[in-house]
Amino acid sequence: MGSSGSARTHHRTCNLCEAMCGIAIEVDGDRITSIRGDPDDPFSRGYLCPKALALQDIHEDRDRLRHPVRRTGAGFQRISWDEAFDEVAARLRETQARHGRDAVAVYLGNPTVHNHGALLYLVPFLKILRTRSRFSATSVDQLPHHLVATLLFGHQMLLPVPDIDRTSFLLVLGANPVVSNGSLMSAPGMPRRLKALRERGGSLVVVDPRRTETAALADRHHFIRPGTDVFLLLALLSTLFAERLAAPGRLRDVTRGLDEIERLVLPFTPERVAPAVGIEAAEIRALARAFAAASPAVCYGRIGACLQEFGALTTWLITALNLVTGNLDRPGGAMFTRPVADVVALQGLLRQTGHLGARRSRVRGLPTFAGEYPAAALAEEIATEGPGQIRALFTVAGNPVLSTPNGRALDQALASLDFMACVDFYINETTRHARVILPPTGPLERDHYDLAFHALAVRNTAKYSPALFAPADDARHDWQILVELGARLAAPRGRGAALAGPAARALSRALPPARLLDAAIRLGPHGDRLNPLSRGLSLRKLEREAHGVDLGPLEPCLPGRLFTRSGRIELAPAPLVADLARAREALHRAPGGAGQAGDAGEAGDAGDGAGRPDGGYDLRLIGRRQLRSNNSWLHNSPRMVKGRNRCTLLMHPEDAARRGIAGAQRVRVSSRVGSVDLEVEVTDEVMPGVVSLPHGWGHGRGGVQLHTATQHPGASVNDLTDHLAVDALSGTAALNGVPVRVEPAPA
Repeated sequence: MGSSGSARTHHRTCNLCEAMCGIAIEVDGDRITSIRGDPDDPFSRGYLCPKALALQDIHEDRDRLRHPVRRTGAGFQRISWDEAFDEVAARLRETQARHGRDAVAVYLGNPTVHNHGALLYLVPFLKILRTRSRFSATSVDQLPHHLVATLLFGHQMLLPVPDIDRTSFLLVLGANPVVSNGSLMSAPGMPRRLKALRERGGSLVVVDPRRTETAALADRHHFIRPGTDVFLLLALLSTLFAERLAAPGRLRDVTRGLDEIERLVLPFTPERVAPAVGIEAAEIRALARAFAAASPAVCYGRIGACLQEFGALTTWLITALNLVTGNLDRPGGAMFTRPVADVVALQGLLRQTGHLGARRSRVRGLPTFAGEYPAAALAEEIATEGPGQIRALFTVAGNPVLSTPNGRALDQALASLDFMACVDFYINETTRHARVILPPTGPLERDHYDLAFHALAVRNTAKYSPALFAPADDARHDWQILVELGARLAAPRGRGAALAGPAARALSRALPPARLLDAAIRLGPHGDRLNPLSRGLSLRKLEREAHGVDLGPLEPCLPGRLFTRSGRIELAPAPLVADLARAREALHRAPGGAGQAGDAGEAGDAGDGAGRPDGGYDLRLIGRRQLRSNNSWLHNSPRMVKGRNRCTLLMHPEDAARRGIAGAQRVRVSSRVGSVDLEVEVTDEVMPGVVSLPHGWGHGRGGVQLHTATQHPGASVNDLTDHLAVDALSGTAALNGVPVRVEPAPA
């Protein structure tokens, strides 16, 4: 890399996670000399987490692919873009011709949502491919939130966002925003925001099986047995109605189902649920009263609350709790954004508002949502022979071997495919199975605008970041790869196929993502409406604002923003009401339920989602988030993995002593589907009966070409999670509360 001797500072947005932190990148020639927080960014105000430094490591990574490669008997070998496009298009088309359209499957990974170009061009690409075998990371992350938003508000992206900067009481269930800086709640600098909450006399209460970094800052932390959040929420609502504390306020007249909710929740008294959840009835009543008395208050739940057996019910009841206390669509409560590029309105125009169960998966009958099957079904749909079997796979920015349940089963299934192609710039645990890998440009080589996360932010802001570095002449952006590949798939064989590449490139030049984004901004709620004399925004105006623009706090918008047919909030939709029967049965089986005796203070073993031990797996496994990690793809950054080993199993001292296990010892963790060996940390950070393992590790598989990551392999939690364990209503993987056994590892 060269140096010009005249360093310049460029202001951009970190695009590695949801927080959208403003960054100041100092560049000398083509060399990055520093990355720091931008104090003039109106959203992050100088805050920056360690992950931003990985942008430099990714940009300079020697393992990052910069040209297409084909897997051969001698390993991966470089090929031209035309060879890559032609082979992928031909093999996908051949597979569909021989076995049907749905024999080709698509998997979309998490980084796709951080890339506005890929988001904008995926829709036409999928229409050209015409397969219904679609999967994504959504069903191992946030699917219950989209399902509940669709059923209650009529649109999958109408997700309530906690207005944390104005609330006086924040109740957090199964989330760790101090580390995540919000998830489905973009809020950079969360420690500072929580400190401000306390300084203005507010309260923070955390309910989690682990005393997280967020819980360490809380006024009160309650341990709860994994998978029982649904019962706690039912008891909170039961208390509110029984003690006449429910007060929906102005939304009462635009809400249907309030009376039915009262009827449904009243039997779930604190006394009835306390033995199952592990929190005393008096504490549950006190929490309900404190939440109702606060003005305003908001309840927020995330991964720990939605990736479990009752994920959809739990997510629904969080919204119900906010609504019945008058804290939905209220400053300081749970509110909705009006972003510059309004994805809610855009998807509404395209009728992409979400739909549950239009189809069922071939093998297990799991429901689709928004046209996608649950990722938990992917391995079996590949491995199970018969009509409709998946025989080819196309992935975009995904690593499902490490991010979906029972990763070893998927690993084996991928090896059996007739063909696989990936859009990715790493040869990782998933892409190592590909015949062809098409690498896109890196995160600093493309323009950036957060279409999705501005729609989930705690404040209305906007920022556009031009590419910092020009890509190589023969490089391709994700969206250009999709356009060119789509053109070849759509073209007839023969001369038409030969013309597909030039035609695709011409389309790319005529209609780049920036032009589509500009139209969305100008026609959005803050736009200039195509009037250049207007004070409203356009992409050009936004680009001139290097630090971004502040458009003010969230504002009430209901009922005008609803997409339901009735024009009202549907608080008691039939699918969720019916699913309560499953929760009642689980509570009946739980410790102290109608079928068993128990004690609210007993540590107990959580099983079958509510407390019954089975098969000798007497502990319950939960995940955990780490500040220096981002799913599976930052572990090749030396800065992110340096220092102590962070892929460890957390275990309570009582559980360790009972098994003769000492701190730093290697242990074997086993579940129904597999086992892993790793180091244990003995700590009272987790409650008795619970162990915790972080997500995204497991880089010890053969064929992975990530030099740094393979030196710090860790163990994959998804070699333990069970593909058969799902939320029956939504199909979401139940990645928390997994029954496991822990014992000293063999010598």
